[in-house]
Amino acid sequence: MTEQAKQPDFFSELKQELRQVWADLGTMWSGTAVSLRNSLRQLRHAELDYVVMPIGGPLPERADPPRGFIERRLPLPAPPLSLEVVNGRLQAIADASNVKGVVFIFQGFSAGLGTLQNVRRAITRLRDAGKEVIVYTPYLDLPHYYVASAADKIVAPPGVTFDVLGVRLETVFLKDALARLGVQMDVVQISPYKTAFNTFGKSDITPEEEAQLTWLLEDRYDMLTADMADGRSLSQDDMQALIDRAPLFAEEALAAGLIDAIAYDDELAYWLGGEREREEEGEETAVSDPPSEEEEKSRRKAKLATWSEARGQLMEKARRRRKQFIGVVSLEGSIVMGPSRQPPIDLPIPFLGGAAAGEATLLRLLRQAEEMDDMAALIFHVDSGGGSALASDLIGRQIERIRRKKPVLVYMGNVAASGGYYVSAPAQHIMCQSGTLTGSIGVISGRVSTQGLYEKLNINQVSLQRGRHAGLYQEMAPLSDEEREIFWAGIVNSYEQFKQVVANGRHLPYDDLDAICEGRVWTGRQALAHQLVDSFGDFVDAVHKAAELAGWQVDDSLTLPVANLYPKDGRYHLPRPFDPDETPPSTDDTLLELGRMLLGEPLPVLDGRPLYLMPFGLKF
Repeated sequence: MTEQAKQPDFFSELKQELRQVWADLGTMWSGTAVSLRNSLRQLRHAELDYVVMPIGGPLPERADPPRGFIERRLPLPAPPLSLEVVNGRLQAIADASNVKGVVFIFQGFSAGLGTLQNVRRAITRLRDAGKEVIVYTPYLDLPHYYVASAADKIVAPPGVTFDVLGVRLETVFLKDALARLGVQMDVVQISPYKTAFNTFGKSDITPEEEAQLTWLLEDRYDMLTADMADGRSLSQDDMQALIDRAPLFAEEALAAGLIDAIAYDDELAYWLGGEREREEEGEETAVSDPPSEEEEKSRRKAKLATWSEARGQLMEKARRRRKQFIGVVSLEGSIVMGPSRQPPIDLPIPFLGGAAAGEATLLRLLRQAEEMDDMAALIFHVDSGGGSALASDLIGRQIERIRRKKPVLVYMGNVAASGGYYVSAPAQHIMCQSGTLTGSIGVISGRVSTQGLYEKLNINQVSLQRGRHAGLYQEMAPLSDEEREIFWAGIVNSYEQFKQVVANGRHLPYDDLDAICEGRVWTGRQALAHQLVDSFGDFVDAVHKAAELAGWQVDDSLTLPVANLYPKDGRYHLPRPFDPDETPPSTDDTLLELGRMLLGEPLPVLDGRPLYLMPFGLKF
């Protein structure tokens, strides 16, 4: 090797060493600053009892991209509270020696089961750090109570009702209704379990769909009641019996041990300041009229502070810094060709549709990540029920490329199924929650026939074409036998490709996959038993696992730097040539609008092209 050929290696090593020196200097300076701030807090006798944290809404996993100069000066609504922000605050509270714990004020969740399990995990992590967690909730329905049951104590106002009534699934079938309009949906599916278009193509539930919904319903009910029972120190049978007795008034819930106190939020400071101990000793402390001024002065109050008030008073813990970071790329929404797009406004209005994860945007971003030398590992956050088979394949290819250079961990959100699973399969490690919906390894396609509708409306459409199959994807007539055979061939080809991706990525025998594939949907717990995922955890757990895959020695003295990656520009990024021998690290609009009106969900283009699409969505 010539001296010229060695020079790039020398400069590369020098660059890495200089970066480490800079990181060490940053650690030293950060430690000094932490010590100084802690000394000042001790001099001021900064002591807190509890930090009050309102929490609610959709709770997205990652924070929104930073707003630009103009956006910050517009009267835009505040971005939703993210779990990224929540976990950062809870880590600071866990580090602080001068605070007892947290009081969560529930303000109405609109999140999926996987997200709610992440909140439970954050609560248990804080308790494991020695902090007390109190939940005040005016909601005692299933989503809110499920989260609250992870806390040390649950406080509810007098007018609340325990409305944990169980779990229920509903589905509608529109085939006969559409036929009255002259609309027909032709569906080609890999198996009866790939039920994505049964709503439009069937008149009633099929045995396979009923079986699939039943195993999902039963597994979810089992894990929900087991978790709530464990959190309240009850047996699962007792918890299920109480659910069967519901609804229960607040006093009944208190007597049954489902909550710990009945109080208004303006009484929390007094309850936490001493009246709780009197309750536990058997003294009567029932809610009464607001106290007089003299009575209020004589009652001991806990010192409560909001996060904005408390953040400057919390004692800090110094940690070492690393020169490298863990990158995060998120795929959220339907997988489509083209750029990603967001709904014009985040409101539950069906015509506005939902988020779409475009392959052009994702490829551009992933190729940027591939070239980042300082990125030690990639967390690919997937929360999608799939979509375009082609787009899924192109994104999955890029994940395979990155995996050959550095560790890739897929962290699944509420759902990562069909195309959402396809893009996940090439990763070294897949982490989800036990309630995550995943799998649905299969293919489906459909074409809408509006010929009957046009006849009813006396609309005469004339089309001219050259080429035998020129109208394959646009024809408004029902599928012919020949067209159905063409669609079926595409379905089989895409399904075989999907299975091969799963076999390669999960190291499973290709010939044994049909039993767990063919469109079957699984909970995370079932998927783990079928070797489709590797572990359970929330995003913090995913960061620690990614650091482990990167070869880092992880302990409490180390800061794990995490960076959300956003596209820098709209240009096409040419990928480097792919070396297969490179050693990987060891470690039609009528039906569309009708669907939106009835389901409130964006539907993919139903033109007959293969789709890796989850058959249904479960709203928790």
